[in-house]
Amino acid sequence: MWDNIIECLKDPLLVVKVQNFFGVVYRNGPQSSANEPSGGEVIHSDRKQYENEAFDIRHHKRIPSNISSSSGSSYETDSSATTTADEVECLINNRFWYYLFVLGTALGDEIFYATFIPFWFWNIDGAVGRRVVLVWTVAMYIGQGFKDIIRWPRPGFPVKKLQKKWAIEYGMPSTHAMVGVSIPFSVLFYTMDRYQYPINWGMSLAVMWCTLICVSRIYLGMHSVLDIAAGLLLASGLLVVLIPVVDWLDGILLTDLYSPLLVLTVSILVIVFHPNADKWTPTRGDTTMIVSVCAGILIGSWTNYQLGNMVASTQDPPYEIIWPTIDMLGCTILRTILGFCGVIATRAIGKSVSYGFVCALLGKDKNELRNSEDSLDNKNKIIVELCYKYFTYGMIGFNTTYVFPNVFSLLKINRPTYYTEI
Repeated sequence: MWDNIIECLKDPLLVVKVQNFFGVVYRNGPQSSANEPSGGEVIHSDRKQYENEAFDIRHHKRIPSNISSSSGSSYETDSSATTTADEVECLINNRFWYYLFVLGTALGDEIFYATFIPFWFWNIDGAVGRRVVLVWTVAMYIGQGFKDIIRWPRPGFPVKKLQKKWAIEYGMPSTHAMVGVSIPFSVLFYTMDRYQYPINWGMSLAVMWCTLICVSRIYLGMHSVLDIAAGLLLASGLLVVLIPVVDWLDGILLTDLYSPLLVLTVSILVIVFHPNADKWTPTRGDTTMIVSVCAGILIGSWTNYQLGNMVASTQDPPYEIIWPTIDMLGCTILRTILGFCGVIATRAIGKSVSYGFVCALLGKDKNELRNSEDSLDNKNKIIVELCYKYFTYGMIGFNTTYVFPNVFSLLKINRPTYYTEI
C-alpha cells in the first residue's frame, strides 16, 4: 500500500498536470516555434499511455508535442519526431503564474536570505530574529543532509524544468518546502505571544507563504509531489521540537561566557561531518553558508550582550506594534541602504581575502583552482570553497548583528528598541 502511494506521489505526470493547470503547454523542440498555435499532439494523463510513450521516447521514435490538461481526449502520432527528453520545449501561456512562481521560489533562495534576515534584525526584532535563524539553520542542515543520503533525483521525463538552478542537486526532501514551513511559522510562533496583532492574520500569511513556495517548486518542474510532502512533514515535525528548544537555547547562547567557543566548535564540526553525496553538488557549500551565517549572528548578538548593549525590556509582553512615522520610515530606508551596501562590501572583501589566503596555505594557484572542474575528487577546491564561505558569510552574520547596528547608533539612525531585545 505504502509503496503504491509513494510511487503515485513520485509520478512525473503529477508535476505535468500542475504545470498544465497553470498554463504550461509542452511542444516538440525542433519542429515547433513559439509563434505556432498550441494545437497538436497530446499526452493523455493516464498511466498506461504514459508508459507506452516513455518506451518510445527512450528509443528515440517520437515525443509528445503538447501536454495539456484541458485537451486530454485526443492523440496523434508524429512519426518524424526524434526529439529526446532533454530537447522538450514548452510554451508558457500564462505569464502571471510564471512570474508569481518565480517570485515564490525566490523566497527560498540565497538572495532572500541575504535580504530578509538583515532587514529583520535592523528594522523589526532581534530576539525573534535569533530564534528564527536557529530554527532555519537546523531545519536546512537536516534537509540538505538527507538529500545527499537519500540521493533521489529530481523529476525526469516528461517533466520540463523551467528553472535550471539547483537542478544538479538531489531532490528528496524539498528544502524549499522546509523553508516554507520553518521561516514563516517560526516567525508566527515567536511573535504571537510577544506582540499584539490578530493571530489569524499571521496564520493566513504563513499558510499563503508556504503554499506559494511549494506550488512554485512543482510548477517549475524542480520537485515531485513526494519531495514537497516529505519536506513539509519533516519540517513540521522538526518545528514541534525546535520551537521550545531554541527558545531555551537562545538564552544560553546569548549570556554564557563560553558561548562563542561552543558555536564555533559545533558549526565547524557539522560542516566537516556533513553527509557526502556520490557526485559533486552545491549542497554542502550552501549548507556551509547557512551554518556560518547563523554562527556569525549568534556571536555578534553575544558580543552586544557582553558589552552591555542589550538590556531587558522594562515592559512585559505582549508589546504594542510600533508603526513607523515619517521620520522612522526615513531612518528605516537609510539603515537598509547602508546596511546592504555593507553586506555587499563584506562579501566581496571577505571572499577575495579568504579565498586567496586558503589557496596560499594549500600552496595552490587561486586562478587555476577557481577554473578547475567541480568534482568530489578535487579535494583542494572543496576545502577552499568551504573555508571561504564559512569565513565570508560568518562575517556577514557578525556584521549584521554587531558592526552595522553600532554604526547606525553612531549615525543616530538606529531603531530605539534594538538593544532591548533579549
